[in-house]
Amino acid sequence: MRVPLSWLREYAPVPEDATAEDVLATLVKVGLEEEDVHRPSDSLSGPIVVGQVLSMEPETHSNGKTVNWCSVRVVPEGHEQTLTGKGIDPSGVQGIICGAHNFSVGDKVVVALPGAVLPGDFRISARKTYGHISAGMIASVRELGIGDDHDGILVLSRIGLDPEIGSDALELLGLYDSAAEVNVTPDRGYAFSIRGIAREYCHAVRAPFTDPVAELAPRVPASTEDGFPVTVSDDAPIHGRAGCNRFAVRIVENVDPSIPSPQWLVSRLRLAGIRSLSLPVDISNYVMLEYGQPIHNYDADTLQGGITVRRARAGEKLTTLDDKSRELNTEDLVIADESGPVGLAGVMGGAATEVGENTTRVLVEAARFDEVSIARTARRHKLPSEASKRYERGVDPQLAPVAAQRVVDLLVELAGGTDSGRVTDVDHTDRPAAIELPAGYPAARVGVDYSPEVVERSLVAIGAEVTETADGWTVVPPSWRPDLLEKEDLVEEVARLDGYDKIPDRLPVAPPGRGFTRSQAARRRVANTLAAAGLTEVLSYPFVSQADNDLWGSADGEHVASIKLANPISEAQSLLRVSILPGLLGVLKRNHSRGLRDLALYEMGHVFLADGYTPDTQPIPPLGVRPAAPELERLDAAVPDQPRRLAAVLTGHDAAAGPWVTPRTLDWQDALDVAVLAARSVGVELRVTQGSHHAFHPGRTAQLSTQDGAVIGMAGELHPKLVAAQGLPERTCAVELDLSALLDREASAVTAQVISGYPAATQDVALVVDASVPAADLLTTVRRGAGELLEAAEVFDVYAGKGIPEGKKSVAIALRFRAADRTLTADEASQARENAVDAAHREHGAEIRS
Repeated sequence: MRVPLSWLREYAPVPEDATAEDVLATLVKVGLEEEDVHRPSDSLSGPIVVGQVLSMEPETHSNGKTVNWCSVRVVPEGHEQTLTGKGIDPSGVQGIICGAHNFSVGDKVVVALPGAVLPGDFRISARKTYGHISAGMIASVRELGIGDDHDGILVLSRIGLDPEIGSDALELLGLYDSAAEVNVTPDRGYAFSIRGIAREYCHAVRAPFTDPVAELAPRVPASTEDGFPVTVSDDAPIHGRAGCNRFAVRIVENVDPSIPSPQWLVSRLRLAGIRSLSLPVDISNYVMLEYGQPIHNYDADTLQGGITVRRARAGEKLTTLDDKSRELNTEDLVIADESGPVGLAGVMGGAATEVGENTTRVLVEAARFDEVSIARTARRHKLPSEASKRYERGVDPQLAPVAAQRVVDLLVELAGGTDSGRVTDVDHTDRPAAIELPAGYPAARVGVDYSPEVVERSLVAIGAEVTETADGWTVVPPSWRPDLLEKEDLVEEVARLDGYDKIPDRLPVAPPGRGFTRSQAARRRVANTLAAAGLTEVLSYPFVSQADNDLWGSADGEHVASIKLANPISEAQSLLRVSILPGLLGVLKRNHSRGLRDLALYEMGHVFLADGYTPDTQPIPPLGVRPAAPELERLDAAVPDQPRRLAAVLTGHDAAAGPWVTPRTLDWQDALDVAVLAARSVGVELRVTQGSHHAFHPGRTAQLSTQDGAVIGMAGELHPKLVAAQGLPERTCAVELDLSALLDREASAVTAQVISGYPAATQDVALVVDASVPAADLLTTVRRGAGELLEAAEVFDVYAGKGIPEGKKSVAIALRFRAADRTLTADEASQARENAVDAAHREHGAEIRS
C-alpha cells in the first residue's frame, strides 16, 4: 500500500518536515512492515516551469522530419528572469525546438530549462539542433515520469490547469510529494487504505484518531422505495458462507464526462500507483484508497433491468474491462442484469457497462464480498486487481454505504453531477461476536504487567466496544477487524499498541519432560553422526517420474504403483517418490557438473508408498472450523504410508590431494560404512550379505538387514550402464536405508561396555567353506561359538584359487580375546578359538585351511 504523505496528513498528525522514511519508522512500531519509498523528486530537478507558447514555426528538414521552432515565455510579461545559468535567456523567452505537433500558440506547457534533470538522468542544456540553439525542452508526461503517454506535449489546459507563467511545474503537478509503501499482511486488510494507515500512525504516536467514516456516516440516507432494484442470491455458498452480505447502490445523474480529473486527485492516484483514466473512475479509485472500500461505477443507461448478485451459470461468458472474453466457472460470483453477467464481483467489471466518454448517469456500487470467493475467482482467471486484493483480506461490512456516499459527494462536487436521491442498501451483515477477556490474561500471556487502564485504552483505540465485567472485560471487535476472533487476538493488540519494546527478552524456562521426542533425538543423532563423518546433508525435490520410481522402487525394475500429484509443477515429474535416490543423484550430478568432484551427500526424508492407498474423493472440510473426529479419521486414513528413508551418494576421493596425502577413491565399502555408521549411532548392528539390485553393480552390492532378519536397505556401487546412461561420475556409490524400520529397532537403553585393563590375546583362523556360504554368516557363527571371552572378530581376507578346492573359498578371520578380571592364558585363548572353529564346522562344514 503506497501512502502519499500529503494525503496521510489530512487524517493523522504527520509533521510537515517528516519524510517517508520517518513515517515508515513510526509505522514499524505498531507492526507494519516497511516496503519502499517513492519520491518523484529524486529523479527530477529544476528549473522546470510553466511556459506559454508565443510562436511556433514549422520547418521541414532534409531528413524528412518536420519540427517546430518555438518561442516560449517562461516569465510573466513585464517581470525579470530571476533564474540564471548557461542557456537561460534573461528576457524570459526561450527558443526551443520541438518535434511534437499537438499544441498551439497560446498553450501553457511544462518547460524544462537548461540545468534541469529529467528521469533517467536526462540533463537539459542549450544545444544547437536543426540550425537553431534550442535552450530547453517542452515536456510530455512520459518525459516527466508521470505517465506513459508519449504522443505529444502535456498541455496544461487539457488537464484543467491554468497556472501563472513561470510557476514551479513540479509543485503544480504534485511532484514534491512522496509516498511511504507499507507491506500489508493478509490479516490486516483495513490497512489497505489511507484511513487504516492513519489510524495506525495515530496509535504509534499516541494521538487521537478522527475517523472520516464516522464523521460521514450520519449523512448517509437510508434505502428509499425507488432505489435501484438489487437481488442478492447465493445458491452455492463456499464453505457455507454467502458470497455477498452487503450491497449498496447510488445513482448520480447529469455527470459531465468532459470534465478532467483535478490535478491534486491525479497526483495522489499516481503516487499511490494508480493511473488516471477518467473523472468517475478516478473518484472510485480515490475513495477505494481513502477508505479501503472497492467501488465499481456502471454506465446506468447500459444496464438492463435490476442487478442480481449470484453465482455464474454453466456456459456463461463475460468480456471484462481488459477486453478479454472469459468463460465463467459456476463458483464465480457475478453481478448480472437481465442480459446476463456484467461484472466479476469484487474482481473486475464488464466492458458492456463501462463508464465511458459519453456517460452521464453513473450507478455507484459498493459491496462486501466473501474473502474466499473473491480470492478463488481472481486466481482462477489470473486476474488480480486492486479491488480483489482488498476483498481477499476482508473489507469492513459497515463501510459500503458510507463509501458510496463519499463517491456521490465527489461526483457532485467535481463532475457536476446531481444526486438522484435513490438509495439501495441490501444489508445481511452480522454484528461481530463478543469476546470475553479475563483481567489477568494479557499479562499472563505476554509477560508484561499491563494495568487495566492500558488494556482498556488499547482496545478502545482500535475501535472495539469494551464493557467492564466482574472478571475482566467483554469486548466487541470493530467491524473492520475480522481477524479479532479470540482473546489471544486481543492480547496481541494490547502488546502491539503498548509497544513491542516493552516485552522482556528473557528466554522462558523449558518445562520438564519437553524437548525432542525419542524418534526426533534418534534422527538428530543419525544426522550429526553422518555430518561428523564428512557427509553433507542436502534436500531434494520429492517429485519424480514413473521411470525413476520403477528404477529404484523394485529390485528387478518392475512397474511400481505411484501416487500422482493433482497439480504437478511439471508433467515430467508428476509423481511422489518411492525412493530418495533419484533426487539425491540429481543433486550430485548438478554439483559435479559445476566442478565439484569429491562429493559425499546424504538426505533424510519421507517417501510415499501407494500400497493400500485409496484417494479420498469427499469434499475438503471448511476452513476455520476444527473437523469432527470422524472427519479427522477419514482424512488420516486417506494419507498414504510415508516412511522415512536415509540415503547417501558418494563419488570422487576421500580427501583433497596435498603434500604427503594420497587421496583414496571412494568405493562400495564407503557406502557400506555410511549405513553401518548410521545404524550404530542408534545402537543397531546391521547384518551385511551379498545383495542384488538391477541399478547396482552385480558384484559390488550389499543387502543390509537387521539382526532379526528384516531387510532394510542396499549399499554398493551403481551399475556402470546406469552411470553412463544418466551421465553420472564413474564409480558412483550409493546407499539407502529404511530409517523408520531402523529407528523402530533402536535400543531402549545402551549399556556401556566395561574397559578391561588386562591385555588382549589375538589369534587368526582361516576357514575353508563352500563358496556359497556368505562370509557374514560364517563370521556370526564364529562370534557365537567363541563365547564370552571374544572381544572382536573381523574378516580380513577371502581367497579362492590355487590350493583351495574347486567350489570352495578361504575366509580368514582375526580374533581378539580378553577377560575383564584376569590375563588370559594361551590355552584359554586357544580353547575359545577351537570352540569357534567347531561351531563353524557344525553349521557350515568349515575346515581349517592347511
